[in-house]
Amino acid sequence: MARIAVIGAGMGAMAAAARLAVAGHRVAVFERDATHGGAVRRLERDGFTFDTGPGLLHLPAVYRDLFLKTGKESLESCVELSQVDPAGRHLFADGTAVSLPNASRAGVLAALDEALGAGAGERWSALVCRAREAWDATRRPLLEEPLWPDWRVLGRDPYPAVRRRGLFGRGKGPTTATLAEVARRELADPRLIALLESHALAYGFDPRGAPASAAVLPYMEQTFGSWYPRGGLRALADAVYARCLARKVEFGFGAEVTGIVEKDGRVAGVELADGRFAEAEFVVAGIDPGRLAGLCGGREPWGADEVRPVPRERAAGRLTVCLAVRGARPEGAAHRTVVHAADRAAELAGVFGDGPGPRTPCDRPTVTVLRPDDPTTRPDDAHEAVTLTATVAPRGLDGAAVAAVAERMTEIAEAAVPGLRERALWREVLPPTDDTLVAGPALAGKEGRFLRPGNRTRIPGLYAVGGWSHPGGGLAHAGMSGAIVAGLIVNGDDWHGST
Repeated sequence: MARIAVIGAGMGAMAAAARLAVAGHRVAVFERDATHGGAVRRLERDGFTFDTGPGLLHLPAVYRDLFLKTGKESLESCVELSQVDPAGRHLFADGTAVSLPNASRAGVLAALDEALGAGAGERWSALVCRAREAWDATRRPLLEEPLWPDWRVLGRDPYPAVRRRGLFGRGKGPTTATLAEVARRELADPRLIALLESHALAYGFDPRGAPASAAVLPYMEQTFGSWYPRGGLRALADAVYARCLARKVEFGFGAEVTGIVEKDGRVAGVELADGRFAEAEFVVAGIDPGRLAGLCGGREPWGADEVRPVPRERAAGRLTVCLAVRGARPEGAAHRTVVHAADRAAELAGVFGDGPGPRTPCDRPTVTVLRPDDPTTRPDDAHEAVTLTATVAPRGLDGAAVAAVAERMTEIAEAAVPGLRERALWREVLPPTDDTLVAGPALAGKEGRFLRPGNRTRIPGLYAVGGWSHPGGGLAHAGMSGAIVAGLIVNGDDWHGST
């Protein structure tokens, strides 16, 4: 039995902690904040509750496996999960609307044909089928195995090139195009392009620079479905925390780790802000790579020939508006509605920049509207809790700018919730901060620039977990990160992944 110190109580860190405890190790989690869950937070006020992080779960099998491997109780016995149907309603700039059914390829094809015209569904379906090829080619190395030492082979984009007729038609082989180029070439319809690019934007990716393999994002959602736990995504975080406690994981909140101690060439424990030293044979760091380097006394945890951490200035932020609304939620209202930006170029320039100049917030960004049919989120059936989110630049917005963007988001959201501003009792605005940067999942292609640093570090006994490490961000990927780290510690650094 080894003593293991875990830094942070995010979803990836807790997933690793539970698995390690079941393997017989003594695990202690040190979290500088007052609660668990990392980015999976909840705002509560006047009987209303809001998810202020992820709003839906994709790939629920990751957490089903976690609960299966760490105890007798299944995930569904601890959390009431339901599929969201439709998976999403999309309102495009030209006024067109389409509702996409959950986890139904044929249903999505028919809905797009009906709303956007004959052939639209087939073009979308063909792109998703090519995305499946990319998924199949990279699923194991990107999701289930530790990052390969020869990670550069993943710099080749697995998204298949489209065959074209004629003398100059392209043959087989992966494309080097960006997601935006693929969208223009294969989808043509600006509404389908907006649909594809909105998936990338939600994960913090700029479609103008993201590899074509980012097409796996809508593939994952369409194939494995969109799920919502009663009580919101925070209920899932609470269930994982409860599973950790049941497996005797120790938690210390308000316990900030200020240093990682090494002895005889490997980690020996962690130092805390209150002067304590916690001895440990292994340290699992569920924090961003920049902070991890600081805890190592400035020593870079990854070598020069390894995947480098994503510069924080390249990350995107998220602005959230929580609205307490009078009036009952209409029967049949969509759980999630995406109101697409009228000027995608201006939106992308505002989030990611468009040259060396400063970023200017888009006047009318893409807004995701969440209005769950969940009695636990509202004081009674005469009210509802509505959450708005938009991907924005991670910093540079002062208080006045944040308020202005929040007001425009509320106005935009009225396309999904008529009379929203008049019906709102109050609203709380959560601006983008360094703690709420959007960490997307790892993607193959672009010479490995969209990979995440490996879970193993060059400091023996020190491992990295969570959204800023392999295999990247998102609830499912964080859970897989925890599984990989636990596998490495339990089975040794030569472990190659689950079978």
